[in-house]
Order: sequence, then C-alpha cells, then structure tokens
Amino acid sequence: MKFIVSTGALLKQLSLIDGVVSTNTVLPILEDFLFDISKGKLTMFSTDLETSMSTELEVEAREDGKIAIPARMLMNILKTLPEQPLTFSIDEQNYGIEITSDNGKYKLTGENGDDYPRIPVAEDIKDVKISSVVLRNAISKCLFAVGSDELRPAMTGVNFEINKEGITFVSTDAHKLVRYKRNDTRSTSAANFIVPRKALQLINGALPTEDTQVTISYNASNAFFSFGSVNLICRLIDARFPDYNAVIPSDNPNKLIINSNEILNALRRLIIFANKTTHQVSFDLKGSGLTITARDLDFSNEATEKLVCNYNGDDMEIAFNGRFLTEILSAINTDEVQFEMSTPTRAALLSPTQSDEKENTLMLVMPIMVNG
Repeated sequence: MKFIVSTGALLKQLSLIDGVVSTNTVLPILEDFLFDISKGKLTMFSTDLETSMSTELEVEAREDGKIAIPARMLMNILKTLPEQPLTFSIDEQNYGIEITSDNGKYKLTGENGDDYPRIPVAEDIKDVKISSVVLRNAISKCLFAVGSDELRPAMTGVNFEINKEGITFVSTDAHKLVRYKRNDTRSTSAANFIVPRKALQLINGALPTEDTQVTISYNASNAFFSFGSVNLICRLIDARFPDYNAVIPSDNPNKLIINSNEILNALRRLIIFANKTTHQVSFDLKGSGLTITARDLDFSNEATEKLVCNYNGDDMEIAFNGRFLTEILSAINTDEVQFEMSTPTRAALLSPTQSDEKENTLMLVMPIMVNG
C-alpha cells in the first residue's frame, strides 16, 4: 500500500486528534494512529477507549488499506519537516512503514490496522445542532468549575440539559458552580447527559475559528460531536448529576456591582499575601465601598485594597477562596460584574451585568469561614 500526502496538511489534521492518544496504557496499539485509506480518502483515528476522534484528508492513493502508526514518532517527524509531499509505503506483510521525503527516508514499524479497537457507531441516537461559537463559549465558561474527585464521577464532567426551551450547561466541584443557558439551541425531545472533561477539552481545541455548525448526537452511552471533517465520540459519565438548583439561593438582598477588571486585578495582587492553604480573601462591605483583605498569620503577611463599587444592602463581611473568585471573574468577560449575597454563610451568585438576550450566565461560589 502506498499513498502521497502533504506534510502540512497531515500535521494539521493529526494535531486535532493527537490529544486523545494514550501514553501510559496496557494496550500498546492505543499509542498509535489508525490510518484507513478508502477511495483516495485517508481517515485518521485515535482512541483511549473512552474517547475517540477522527478526521479525514484527500490523498493520492491507488489502493485501500489500514495501518496503525506510532503516534509520537510520526508527530515528531512531521513537526521537523518543511512543507513538501511525503510518500508512505506500507509493507502489509510485516507492517513496516517507509516515509520518503525530498531529502530522506524514515523507517518505522506499525501494527495491523485490523487489531485497532473498534470505534463506537452512532445507533439509536437523537441529535441537536449548535453553533461552534456558542459551544466554545459554553465550554470555556464551564470547564474551570469541573471537579477532579473520581469518587464523585458526576462532577468530573459538564452536564448537558436539552429541551424545547433551550440548552443548559452546568459544572460544579462543590465549591463553585457554573450554569450557562442558551435559548437559541432547542430540541423537541428532552435529554440530560454528562460529557467528560477530556472530551470537552479536545473539542474546544479542535473547533475552527470561524463559526460553523456542530451536530451533537447522543444515546444512552455515548455522545457524538461532528463538525467539518472532525468527529469525536466519548463515553458519557454514568452517574446522576447533583440537584444544583437546590444550592442556588433565591433570596439575595445584598447586591454589589463592580468593575470586573478592577476587582480581578486587585484579587490577583492580594492572593500573594493570602494563606497558601485557604487562599482566603475577606470582603468588608460598607456603604459604597468594598475593602478586600488578605492575610497569612503564619508569616505576618497582610494586604488591603479599597475599591469603589455600587452596593445596596446591609453592612457585611464575607470571605472567599481568592483563587476560586479569580477563576470565576476571568470567565465573566463583561465590563461589570454583579454579586448577589444573603448572609456570610450562604453562597454568593455572580453574573455579568450585560449579556446577550439569547444567553443567561450564573456562577456561584461558596464562602469560607472568616478567619482572623
């Protein structure tokens, strides 16, 4: 089997699916890309058994065939070669691979493509179509709040809720929570499923810069994302997402509106002086002023900043994990942000003061006990 392909085109497509490849696995073939040539089209696959990705490319080929090629070696070769045609010659008896460039030959050994794990097929699916811009925005807003505790698997992904009213993306790690709603992406059939963090990171990296349509198909066990020449399949997290509505307080009379960049930059400075375990920052709200304090009693470090704000509510002192707050504020990309609070022991809600009528963003952060 022989085929000819452009170095740049091949590297571009493989870079989209390279993140799936396992580097620490009991199945050596999972460290390979599967190349499948059919009628002059090369389809490239990668999988870790939980997540699979594929993309395709037109090549010069006279015959069909399959070969599994070591991913790391191939990527390292392609990254160092200038743009030029490459000829791949495959010995189908011993799976030897010879790559010929303008100035060199490179030999490596692959594996039988028929031994590559079977990629799940979309069966009994329902689907919904969504803009790539909307999906990227949802992923970027939700990923930072995804949990990493494997003992709570439901929190290690983003919950997708689809119905006739729209689509809602929710993530939480029990300390912070993000709920992002869109009313311009709807489905006649309601569905609820949890997509793992890794799959969403891969999708985010592969989405094109220009707006395109993404088809999200799903069944009881898998989700299928398709856009352009890229297809991603991931096993859904088999768990029930927590009832997040129960932790969102409804009565929040104390409202603070403040410039997003000013408070974000202040927090970044103050965290330097905070306790390295709790990262505690204390908000002292009085009148139209906000005083933020961070201190580390063990090392006698302390810093305070006063910010002008618009505050309506009772005087109060409330403390947060400063790192959590900076993550949330970094994801709210508007000039001003609104805090809604009730008491120092209940969750605070953060939301942008300006937003598209098609979306609704709500972020929640749990307070911590005021210390010192």
